[in-house]
Parts: sequence; C-alpha cells; structure tokens
Amino acid sequence: MTDQTPFVRPDMKAFLDGLAAMAGPSIADMTLEEARASYVALHGMADRPARDLPVMRDLTCPGPGGDIPLRLYDTREDRDPGPVITFYHGGGFVIGDLETHHALCTEIAALMDLPVVAVDYRRAPEHPFPAAIDDCEAATRWIASSPGALGRGCTGIITIGDSAGGTATLAVGQLLASNAADAPVVLQVPIFPLASDAMGSASLDQFSDGFVLTKPAIEFFDVAYAADRSDPRGFPILGDHAAAPPTVLVTASLDPIRDSGRDYAKALTDAGVSFTFLEMRGVTHSFTNLRGAVPSTQADLERMIAAMKFTLATSEASGA
Repeated sequence: MTDQTPFVRPDMKAFLDGLAAMAGPSIADMTLEEARASYVALHGMADRPARDLPVMRDLTCPGPGGDIPLRLYDTREDRDPGPVITFYHGGGFVIGDLETHHALCTEIAALMDLPVVAVDYRRAPEHPFPAAIDDCEAATRWIASSPGALGRGCTGIITIGDSAGGTATLAVGQLLASNAADAPVVLQVPIFPLASDAMGSASLDQFSDGFVLTKPAIEFFDVAYAADRSDPRGFPILGDHAAAPPTVLVTASLDPIRDSGRDYAKALTDAGVSFTFLEMRGVTHSFTNLRGAVPSTQADLERMIAAMKFTLATSEASGA
C-alpha cells in the first residue's frame, strides 16, 4: 500500500519549501547549458564545503573515446598498496561532472581514509548510451592496474556512485564480474541508483514533483541518454546478480526512482546474495549533495560510510 502522507524530515521540508518558493523553470524547459549550470548551482548552494585534503590532483587515463579526465583525492601523500575507491558522479548521465561532486568526494576520502578517484565520463546527449558506461569501465580497469600515474598500488576496487553513477556502479560490477580486471571489486555502493526502468513505478507516481528530482527531469535524462532497455549496462536489473560483489545499497524514501533501488535489493535477495540495504527515511534523491542545506543528511552519509567499513571488514575476515 502506498503511503499518502510520507514522512518528511523538518530540515528536508524547509529545503523543499525554499526550492518551491524560488519557482524556477523545470530542467526539461532549460537549454542543456542552463541545465548543467543549474545543477552546479544547486550543489554549490546546498552542499557542505569541500574538505581541504593533502592530495587533490587531476589525472587522465586512456578511454574508448579519448583520454578520460579523473581526479584523485587522498588524505595521505603516501600509502601502501590497498583498496582504491572509484567514484562515478550523478546527473542523469547528462548534467554532472567533477565539480558537482567535488565536495562529496572530499568527504568520502576523508571519512574512509582511502584514495578516491572520480571519473569524468562522457555525457549525453553529445555521447549517448553506452559511452558513459564504457568510460567508467575503462577508468576502473586502469585504476585496477595500479598505473604509475596513480602513485599508489591497488589491491581492490570499491565502486561507488549516486543516481546515474549508481547505475554505473552496478553496470561496472557486472562487467568486471564477467571479465575480471587486474584487481577485484571488493565492494560496490550504489546510491539511489536507477537499476530497473522507473517508468510506471509507484514511487515515480508518488514523488513526481516537489521532491528535488522530478518526473519531467527523469524523462529529459531518459531521452538524452537513450539507454537500450534490453541491455544490462542501461538497466542492471537485467544482469547476473549471483556474481555481485559485496554491496551496500542506499535509497531515499522520498525519491521518485526509489522503487528501482528496491527492485535491485529484491534481485540480490532472490539470487541469494548477502548485502546491506539502507533506505534513508524522510529525505529525497541527491541527499548526499544537500548536506549543507539539510544538515541531518550528513549523518546519513556517515551511516553509509560505517556500513562500507563494516562490509569491507567482514568480507576480509571471511576471505571473500
């Protein structure tokens, strides 16, 4: 049964009321340049400031469409070989970039005390599906090979991303399960991902407007990205879940694509895969980038980080 009056946290409600009062145009009514600028502006207004880390360095790696821009974050100048976090940004595969998720990447690097490499994959509509996934896979394989340019050895990959980046997280996990990289994926962390087709879902109907991500925006991204609805790289629910790596799956209760993440949780359960499922109650899509305007979401991020550390520790202890 669908809740008619879903719980909304007070600080989340205040932020949503503020957005409504601004009464800006829908993303679907903007030009591509305006849409991308509005996404940068939203995160700049709503996120916490970036942490100042000892290592923040731009890199590139070879990709199928040319060099792929990357950004390395680390709390230490020097490290022994160990896991490397590979981050894929959100934005519907259309509007995000390294800058929109810069603050979040500094926070993840600081809280995990592990290197983070953010991937600036090609975006639609200039480069539609599967260009973004091809770039994410290529960058992840490059990182797994412990290239000298990275300056530290990689013994395992932790893939993580929000929204479209969550979709990429799942797709890369499946691609590397079927064709291994030089280092294994030791943990995947899809954050409010699009795993299955959201069209027609109850959550899309319930939260179609007024909850940060809107149905028109989802339709805008869907047309621009043009993912093949029969391809697991576009809709990872279609892939093999039995070989999924250790997983921390995160959804938001007020998210129009929430049910897509829940579908993935069911698929893992049906495949007999153990995982951690966190649904953050009373918050919207993109809560990981709203930590300044919605202070309670910092605790949500820290809860996710704690689950990541726990899953890594238990996987190592079991030899997985």
